[in-house]
Amino acid sequence: MSGLAVRDLPETASTPVLEIDLSAVADNTRLLAGRASGELMAVVKADGFGHGALDVARTALANGATWLGATSLLEALRLRDAGLTAPVLSWLNPVDADFGTAVAHGIDVAVPGLEHLAAVAAAPGRARVHLHVDAGMARDGASPSLWPQLCRSARRAEQRGELDVVGVMGHLGCAEDPGDPCNPAGRLRFAWALETARAAGLRPAHRHLAATAATLTDPRTHHTMSRVGAGLVGIDPSGTTVLRRPMRLTAPLVTVRRVRAGTPVGYGHAHVTAASTHLGLVPLGYADGLPRLASGRAEVLVAGRRRPVVGRLSMDQLVVDLGDLPPAPGATVTLFGPGDDGEPTVADWARWAETIEHEIVTGLGHRVTRRVRTAGAHLRSLS
Repeated sequence: MSGLAVRDLPETASTPVLEIDLSAVADNTRLLAGRASGELMAVVKADGFGHGALDVARTALANGATWLGATSLLEALRLRDAGLTAPVLSWLNPVDADFGTAVAHGIDVAVPGLEHLAAVAAAPGRARVHLHVDAGMARDGASPSLWPQLCRSARRAEQRGELDVVGVMGHLGCAEDPGDPCNPAGRLRFAWALETARAAGLRPAHRHLAATAATLTDPRTHHTMSRVGAGLVGIDPSGTTVLRRPMRLTAPLVTVRRVRAGTPVGYGHAHVTAASTHLGLVPLGYADGLPRLASGRAEVLVAGRRRPVVGRLSMDQLVVDLGDLPPAPGATVTLFGPGDDGEPTVADWARWAETIEHEIVTGLGHRVTRRVRTAGAHLRSLS
């Protein structure tokens, strides 16, 4: 008996679908580019915040972004392999990363310390380097105590022809709250880092500190370039700006049943029905990226009405209390979307799960059919 290839399975209307509207990414990019004082780097790490790195990159570059940003060299190389020629920066790599390949493909790399500087300097070719300073997070970047030495060592490497320091970068830890005192402290530290670099003889053309929140709220952080990722996909951590949300997640009702009052639902019988009602089964769960912590809190849109998710989210399924509106199996359930039709948003799910929107959109799995709507309203399936 011949086997059936996955690609031969017919796509049906009842398939769970994650639709991504790139016109929203385009609008967000134009807004952010208009707010930024300098150039705009489109950060497409984590597969473009779950929205598709290549689609987000191409859309952003067509609507005002001039640079691309990624974490690992692998992410950056995928952009190059797809034919994207815009400047690309990769800023999170182990000290034994293949920096020679980065140089060969025209990928700028961040240097957060002396060990990385030595590794980049020893790689074949002449690397383009962005020195990374810790602006107050004790995370990535060189600490203030090491920064002067890093700048002096980088200048000597420049003079030896091993690399070019083309940028200085940092990151603010509290930009989502514009009034937090750590923001002026971070700005001052970055200003000091720039002066220290200049005193060492470095002349970096690119200076970037602001991510999405600071780009939207504090022009003093913009310098020559802003790095935005979350904002491209409709997330404003500062809560000050209305951005368009590109994602819509839908799924069919698999079954619908009528139950009596007192019926336990799901694992551990975490929910018991208070009255007779209809329960609908949706084929999505925490294996698809829906947070289990949202159990008993989340809502979905069914037949134009929000209905509660009851019981615990399972790996592959969740249960919705449909009340007195029992749609037939196959009816569409909207788990989240832009919110224009009353459906929950990613922000709602983040609140129910006591997390941030970034975690929701980057955690969505690939078992759902992904469809991309281009700026011209053309719909393309990725599955």
